Amino acid sequence: MNSPDYSITQRSLNPHIARNLSHTTKSIPMMESITPRWFLDFLPWVAVEAGVYTVNKLKKRSESPECNDFVEKPIELSSDHWDEYNLPQTFPDYEERPNEYLLSLIQTILKINTNVTDIFNTPINQLQEQMRLTIEAMKERQEWEIINNKEFGLVNLVAPSMKLQPRKGAPTPDDLDELLAKVWKKPAYFLAHPKAIAAFGRECTRRGVPPVAVNLCGSPFITWRGVPLIPCDKLLVNDKDNTTNILLMRVGEKEQGVIGLHQPGIPDETDMPSLSMKFGGIDNLGITSYIMNLYFSIAILTDDALGMLENVDVGLYHEY
Repeated sequence: MNSPDYSITQRSLNPHIARNLSHTTKSIPMMESITPRWFLDFLPWVAVEAGVYTVNKLKKRSESPECNDFVEKPIELSSDHWDEYNLPQTFPDYEERPNEYLLSLIQTILKINTNVTDIFNTPINQLQEQMRLTIEAMKERQEWEIINNKEFGLVNLVAPSMKLQPRKGAPTPDDLDELLAKVWKKPAYFLAHPKAIAAFGRECTRRGVPPVAVNLCGSPFITWRGVPLIPCDKLLVNDKDNTTNILLMRVGEKEQGVIGLHQPGIPDETDMPSLSMKFGGIDNLGITSYIMNLYFSIAILTDDALGMLENVDVGLYHEY
């Protein structure tokens, strides 16, 4: 009698077959392109009506016929006089054509098969997850547009007098000090690509002045002169020469700084202010459509609220 071949004998139920009878633990869909978007969280948002925000400013005039620099019309005052005299007469004069900021729009049509939502809706709500991932993508585009849009993006609206070039290419403490001297009225935070922050950290380490870290919203941020450096990958890095820009801003309407604009209370609003989701019907294939719109913009209330250090080199390393 031949002995049994134990090498091919199965002594228990195959785990792969047994798995077919079990309930497995599932995660919600993961999306690698989602970023923290701290900038959108830290930015003060101001509600507007009819999709428009008007920035009224004092009228400016040229200091001399040969000068191209314009300054605000001064308000005439007198001081240090005790005797009787004629007081100066004055009034703050406003610009006749103030800047208007119109809300921008991000939109898409989300489609989902009714069979999917009928049959495969547990344990994870299919429509809810489709909405969540689409909204995350819309928020990512919102942050990109706020920084890079050709018409209203921050990097394209910095006043010429508020732009600086680095001394030696890499962002140094001296460069950030000069930027702070530009935006000196209550600067809120620097905004920089993570590579730019790393490059600044290397320059600080080289000089023996490691920046202090603070904890905001449960995450650590390095600071310079007490002003946090907020990472944002929407500030682009040039692939050819490894250069990028660093922004410094004052924020808030009261501080005459940088503000975000939105219009809460729009019809079919969902998840967040100014984001709407409208039912677009079901076609003859059983596909449900949802029209999703996100309204937003950004405004720089005064020129000195935003400064930029341009063309900083993030590819410089030091050999010790």
